[in-house]
Amino acid sequence: MLADSYGRVATDLRVSLTDRCNLRCAYCMPAEGLDWLPRPTLLTDDEVVRLARIGVELLGITEVRFTGGEPLLRRGLPSILARTAALRPHPEISLTTNGIGLERLAGTLRAAGLDRINVSLDTLRPAVFRELSMRDRLDDVLAGLAGAAAAGLTPVKVNAVLMRGVNDGEAVPLLRFCLAHSYQLRFIEQMPLDAQHGWRRANMVTAVEIMDALSAEFSLTPDESTVRGSAPAETFLVDGGPGRVGVIGSVTRPFCGACDRVRLTADGQIRNCLFAREESNLRDPMRAGASDAELAALWRQAVASKLPGHGINDPGFLQPARPMSAIGG
Repeated sequence: MLADSYGRVATDLRVSLTDRCNLRCAYCMPAEGLDWLPRPTLLTDDEVVRLARIGVELLGITEVRFTGGEPLLRRGLPSILARTAALRPHPEISLTTNGIGLERLAGTLRAAGLDRINVSLDTLRPAVFRELSMRDRLDDVLAGLAGAAAAGLTPVKVNAVLMRGVNDGEAVPLLRFCLAHSYQLRFIEQMPLDAQHGWRRANMVTAVEIMDALSAEFSLTPDESTVRGSAPAETFLVDGGPGRVGVIGSVTRPFCGACDRVRLTADGQIRNCLFAREESNLRDPMRAGASDAELAALWRQAVASKLPGHGINDPGFLQPARPMSAIGG
C-alpha cells in the first residue's frame, strides 16, 4: 500500500498527461501562457501506462484520474485509457477537462473505458468567459458537456471556481443550469496555485459565502445517502433532491486528514500533496532500467513522507513552485 506516517493510504492516482492548455484561466496561468515542459522530459504513453499498472497491481490504486493541463490535447489519450481499463484489478477511470473538443471525443473516450468526467465551467456569460480564460470558447464547453452526457458519461460533473468581482454572482445561475441538464455541480474555493502567485485570501469566495448565496434561492440539506469519507466535496440535496450540489472548501474547510490522493506529473514526478514543495523522480530511474518492484519501493518512500496538511493556513505557507497546470488537478 501507499501509506504515510499518519495512517492515510493513497488509493486515488491523479495522472497529468500534459502541462499544456488551450485556455488561460486567470487562477491558473498568465494570459501569455507559460514555458511548456520540454517534450523529451514528458512521460511517453508506454511510461504512463507502466506506472499506472505498477500503482494498480502493486500499490493498491483503485482509481486513476487523468488531468492536465488539458488532457484532451494528449494525442494518445484514447489508447492510454484503453490500456488502463485493461488493468486488473480494474480501476475506476475518470478525466478532468475544460471541455473543449469533448463533443467530438466523448464517444471515443467512453468506448476506450472512461467511466466518469469532470468539466470546468466557471460562468455562463460569454463576456465573463472571455475575461476569465482569454478565449471565446464558451459554446465549445457547453457542447462538450452535452456530448459527454449523450455518450453516457453520466452523471456529468461540473467544477466551478468563483472569483470575487468577476463571477462571484453566478452561483445560483450555474446551479440552475446544472439542475436543468442533470449535471452535478461542485464549487471549489480558489486555491493558491496560479503561476503568477497572485492569489490573495481576501479575493477568495469562501465555502460559507457560496452556501449563503445558494441558500437564499434553494433549500439545501446534507446528503446523508452517501458517506463523505475521503471525498473533498460536502454534498447537499437541492430542494429535497434528486438534484445535488457540492462545495469543496479546500482552504477554509480542509479535508487533509482523510486525503487518499497521490499525483504523477507529466514529467514523471510523484507529488504526495497538491501543495507539496518536494517531488520524487520516477522517470529517470525507470529510464535507467529500474524494475517494477524498485519503482514501487521509490513510490512508497515518496508517499511515506507526506505532511499532515497542506499548510495554506500556516503563517509561513509558500506556494509550490509549479502552478496547477504543471501539477495536475
